[in-house]
Amino acid sequence: MPTETAPVSSKLITGIKTGLIALTLSAIGLPVLAAERLYIFTENYPPYNASETGKGFAHNEDDITGICADMVKAMLSRVDYDYVMKMRDWSYAYNWVQDRENHGLFCTARTDEREDQFQWVGPLASIKWTLFAAPDSDITLDSLEEAKDLRIAGYKGDVMSEYLVDQGFNVVMGVSGDVNTRRLTLGQADLWVTDGLVGPLMAEEEHGITGLQPVLVFRETPMYLAFSNNTDPAVIEDLQQALDEAREAGEIERIAASYE
Repeated sequence: MPTETAPVSSKLITGIKTGLIALTLSAIGLPVLAAERLYIFTENYPPYNASETGKGFAHNEDDITGICADMVKAMLSRVDYDYVMKMRDWSYAYNWVQDRENHGLFCTARTDEREDQFQWVGPLASIKWTLFAAPDSDITLDSLEEAKDLRIAGYKGDVMSEYLVDQGFNVVMGVSGDVNTRRLTLGQADLWVTDGLVGPLMAEEEHGITGLQPVLVFRETPMYLAFSNNTDPAVIEDLQQALDEAREAGEIERIAASYE
């Protein structure tokens, strides 16, 4: 009867409309779900990562430059992920990104000790583990073991400093690396452990000190963008593919050459 069939037809039409709206919203939502947000941290460690403002922190990618920073940006430009990039103290950032989904940190030295702590995208660049002495120092070393009785300036969370501590060396730790040049010149430390490029650059820019003596290079390690183990492996695969494509296109090599 008409009085009975009309409500049935109305319900049917309403159900169809509801289903179509749901499907439409689902389709619209797909790109949003695909474009996950990444939270990427770094430290002030020129020439690999540097603050455009000269400060030890930055709140967005426009204020962050450097060899690794430019490589990471080149990689991210090739994927459909929203991201934020910040510069913070290394020990803070290192602890912050672990166990947090979609959180990453660069440039992180990839070592056996750290292998299982992160998922890795790279390599980006490499660091040379170097012991520097003050400009007027007469220290010479033929091996790392000869530095056992010397005071070595380092900083908390740094892979080179932590390695020396684990090996039983006398490391004077600080919260950052920019004070270590002063420690050398003031006689508070005999040596400073840092990267071969970073040491002289930081000494001159932060304190106007030139002529640091590279006494010993005792290791070289590749550096990566390290993501927490809680991050979806598919994200890591996408980023690695993007980096590989940038390298094949010659973009990574051009970035490295621009800082020579």
